[in-house]
Amino acid sequence: MQIQILLLLPMAFLLPPGAQAGKIIGGQVAKPHSRPYMAYLKRKTCEGEATCGGFLVREDFVLTAAHCADGDITVLLGAHNVHQDEETQQRVSVQRKIPHPRYNKTSHENDLMLLQLAEPAELTDAISTIPLPQAGRTVDPGSVCSVAGWGKTKRHAMRTSSKLHEVELEVMSDETCQEDRLLQHYYKPPKMMCVGDPAEDKASFSGDSGGPLVCDRTAQGIVSLGKSDGSPPRVFTKVSAYIPWIKKTMRGSQRPRVPR
Repeated sequence: MQIQILLLLPMAFLLPPGAQAGKIIGGQVAKPHSRPYMAYLKRKTCEGEATCGGFLVREDFVLTAAHCADGDITVLLGAHNVHQDEETQQRVSVQRKIPHPRYNKTSHENDLMLLQLAEPAELTDAISTIPLPQAGRTVDPGSVCSVAGWGKTKRHAMRTSSKLHEVELEVMSDETCQEDRLLQHYYKPPKMMCVGDPAEDKASFSGDSGGPLVCDRTAQGIVSLGKSDGSPPRVFTKVSAYIPWIKKTMRGSQRPRVPR
């Protein structure tokens, strides 16, 4: 019984990643449209409206977190202020949600999902794709990467931010998360990244869920889970571990060409 309690106890301190709108902690407002791959996901669920982030990896595909699958999703591309009608914005419905077939809601493993858009995005200066890493490629601990999202900028704020915020975060060693008493039961090095220096008050949070961790202009991670108080480190899905699945899934969803 003691073992069971110890295994279950951390759940009380882990925030279910999609449960609330999230925030960038310790960051700043991003330069408008400086991250043209960013996608804002507006979800209508039985509990109301919720948001997630995502990123455009092909004209007709957005990559995000699997825990963002609940509800009817509308994708907003080319946005800086999501509460304004900007000329750069394109609003697209989702044709198909494709969560990873081995996504586990309890362990948070394989927390990624492809969204096939109902129609391809029109690429512009404000809307473009972001490269994915090579399969199996890892990011060295100590590397400084960045993450962005729309959401609360203070832990106890009542409302999410209308403008895109960004923050630079350090990639930590696997041991940093493996030795964290609240994360150690969930952290799987082959499939996850440990991000955010525990000594700094900078982090992503739920609702930033699904957004990309960008290292050298490449999407290396996906915001996945962390502790309910918003403190670093946080756990990101390691994109390079899933490149074969991502490519195979998108190839299998090629749109038929219309004969001329």
